[in-house]
Amino acid sequence: MSKFAIRLLTLAMFSMALLAAPMFASVCAAGGDPTPSSSPPPTDSKPAAKSKKKTSELSPGSEDAAFVKGYRAAYAAIYDRNDYASAIEQLKALGHDDNAAVANLIGYSYRKLGDYKVSQLWYERALKADPDHVKTWQYYGLWQVEQGNRDQAQYHLSRIAALTGTNSEEYRSLAAALEKPPGTGLVY
Repeated sequence: MSKFAIRLLTLAMFSMALLAAPMFASVCAAGGDPTPSSSPPPTDSKPAAKSKKKTSELSPGSEDAAFVKGYRAAYAAIYDRNDYASAIEQLKALGHDDNAAVANLIGYSYRKLGDYKVSQLWYERALKADPDHVKTWQYYGLWQVEQGNRDQAQYHLSRIAALTGTNSEEYRSLAAALEKPPGTGLVY
């Protein structure tokens, strides 16, 4: 099997693992962003190996381990410490900006910092990388609610329903946000 095919297969497996992993368990009482129920992917998972530079110091699979370690650190910066600026730096340093999970967390962090225009660009980048990335549809939908774009948020909700059904945490979170009256000043 060629190196390209192996990398493509690894990327597909990693993407499926990210989609299948229940990263968020509950919606905040005010319809806010969910709090994580578990940590990011375990270190024994097989994320994509898309390093732009390969040095002789890297053994096979070490770039995967480095990616997972960096992703976990950024995840902790976001959900444990609410240190969004640091998380953005850490995620960008991974060199996987076109990975939907990475781009989504960068967008989420910019949204939490109040930079909605940059946040939007990252959400769109995540969806370009993976149009079926449910977490991006949820977070971008919450972004739409915050911006007063309820029709657009409703579209995002319908995409989530098509991908996961109406019982998923992502669907329930965005649906709860849409149930709140417009202009209530809620932050998701």
